[in-house]
Amino acid sequence: MRKLGESVTNKLDRVFNPRSVAVVGDKQALGYMWLKSLSHFQGKVYSVQIDPNELPGIAQLGVKNYLSLNDIPGPVDYVIAAVPRAAAPIIVKDCIQKNVGGVCFFTSGFAETSTEEGIRLQKAITDLAREAGLLVVGPNCVGVYNPRIGLLHNTLQSYGDGGPVGFITQSGTHATLFSLAGPRNGIRLSKSVSYGNAAILDSTDYLEYLKTDEETGIIGMYIEAVKDGRRFFNLLREVAEKKPVLIWRGGESEDGARATASHTGALAQSSIIWQALTRQCGAIKVDNLDEMIDTVKALLHLKPARGNKVGLIAMSGGQSVSIADTFAREGLKVPQLTRKSYQRLSTFFNIIGGSYRNPFDVSSSFLMSENAISNLANMLDVMEQDTNIDCIVLELFTIVSPFSRDLSKPDPLVDTILEFKNTTKKPFLTIVNAVHTETLAIEIRDMLTGKGIPCFPSFERGARALKRLVDFYRFRREQHLN
Repeated sequence: MRKLGESVTNKLDRVFNPRSVAVVGDKQALGYMWLKSLSHFQGKVYSVQIDPNELPGIAQLGVKNYLSLNDIPGPVDYVIAAVPRAAAPIIVKDCIQKNVGGVCFFTSGFAETSTEEGIRLQKAITDLAREAGLLVVGPNCVGVYNPRIGLLHNTLQSYGDGGPVGFITQSGTHATLFSLAGPRNGIRLSKSVSYGNAAILDSTDYLEYLKTDEETGIIGMYIEAVKDGRRFFNLLREVAEKKPVLIWRGGESEDGARATASHTGALAQSSIIWQALTRQCGAIKVDNLDEMIDTVKALLHLKPARGNKVGLIAMSGGQSVSIADTFAREGLKVPQLTRKSYQRLSTFFNIIGGSYRNPFDVSSSFLMSENAISNLANMLDVMEQDTNIDCIVLELFTIVSPFSRDLSKPDPLVDTILEFKNTTKKPFLTIVNAVHTETLAIEIRDMLTGKGIPCFPSFERGARALKRLVDFYRFRREQHLN
C-alpha cells in the first residue's frame, strides 16, 4: 500500500486551518446544514451545486455557487462533500485537479455497509486519493471543527475562542456532542475531527498532528479500531509523555464490536490487548462520553494530585455515608484527620446534628446559620492544612436557601468557594446533585463552572474523575522516578 509520505502532518495543517472551504452538494433537504454551519467561517466559503432547484436557496444564504470545483477562482483548502456515494470518485478527481488540501466526505454508504458496491466505491476513492497524495477525511463523518476560525459542522457549536483540548473520534455524533457539552463543563476545544471509515487517514495520523499542535494540551480519542497497531501504540506512548491522552474504545463487548462493523466498518480487535497497551503507554482509559467530559474537566481545572486520600464535606448524615462509600468503591481512601485538625475543628464546629469526622456531616441547617460562611472557610482550610488529605470534595445542596436566590447576584458562599479553589494546592471539586429539581441543579452547576469552579452532577461521576486524575499523576511520578 502506497503511503502519502512524511508530509501528512504538514498537509493536515491546511485541512485544520483552511483559508477557503467549498461545500459540494449541500441541499435544502438537509436544511443547507453545511453552508449554515460555515456562516461564521473567517475565510472564503463557496458552494458547488448543479441542481437548479437548489440554487435560489443557496443564493439566499449569500454564498456564491459554482457548477464545479474547477470553476472556483483561487485555491480551495478544504472541501466538504455531501453527495450521493456514486459521485464520490468524481469529486475526488475534481479535488486532485484543483489541488485541494483535503476533502471530507459526509457521504456514507461505503465499506461500512459490507456491500460489494460500497466496498468498491471506497476502494476507488482511496486509490485515487492515495496515488495523488490527496487527504481524505472519512468517508462517513462530519470532519473538522476549529472554533477559533469558525470552521463548524453544526450551527449550535461555539466559535471565536478556542481552548486547549483536541478531540479525535470515529463517530460524528460523538464529535458533535463533545463539542456542545464541553463549554458547559468548562472545556473549550482547540480542534476536533470525526474520521468515520478512515479510508486514508486513521486516528494515528490525527494524533501525530495534534502531538505538535501548540494549541492542544489535552487529547481525547474515541476509537473503534486502528489500522497499524504498532505505529499507533508507539506514537501514543510518545505523545502521552508530553500531553494527557484519553482513550474511549468503542466495541469492547461482542455486541459492541458487531455494531462498530456496521458503523464505520471497523474490525474487532482484542479488548484485553487494548487495555494493557493503553495502560502501558500512560493513556487514560474512559468508558463513555460522560467519563470523557468529566476526566478532561478534572485535568483542566483540578490541581495535580499527590495521593489518593480524600477529605469529604457532605450536607447531611445520609449523604456523608453515601459519598464515603462512593469514593471508597472507586479505590480512593477516606482517612481520619490528624489530631491537630480535630482540635481546631472543636473550636468552631458547633452545628446541630453535624459531625466533623471524615466525611464532615454539616447538616441541612449549616448554610442557613449565622456563621455559615466563616465555618465553611475554616473547614476547607482544615482540609487544606491536614497532612492526611490529598484531595478535597465539597457537596452542595439545591434545597438550601442560598441557592434559591437570584444566581446572577453576588453570593458570599460562592465567593468563599472560589477563593479557596484559587488558593488551594490540592485537587478541589464540588458536587451538586439534582435532589428535587434538575433545572436548578443545572443552573447552579453552570454558574459554578462559569466561575472556574469544577462541578460534577453526582458522587459517582466526581469520584471516577478524581480517581483517573490520581492514577494519571501517580503513573507520571513513577515514570519520572524510573
